[in-house]
Amino acid sequence: MALEVKKQERETAQSLVRRFGKRVQQSGLLIRARKTRFRKRPKSHLAKKRAALRREELRKEYQKLKKLGKIN
Repeated sequence: MALEVKKQERETAQSLVRRFGKRVQQSGLLIRARKTRFRKRPKSHLAKKRAALRREELRKEYQKLKKLGKIN
């Protein structure tokens, strides 16, 4: 969505910028842009499965080292 603000007769640059800023805020463009800026994609099924398998392997390794007395 493009916003267009044209300079009116006898309008200063400052008032033009102020009017533009007001239009941007009213349109909700900034809010939408900020929402999508840090959005993360959901993990795929395979990525979730691999992460679960890795956690399980690390858990087993930890238990093994704990039984051997290498970890308190």
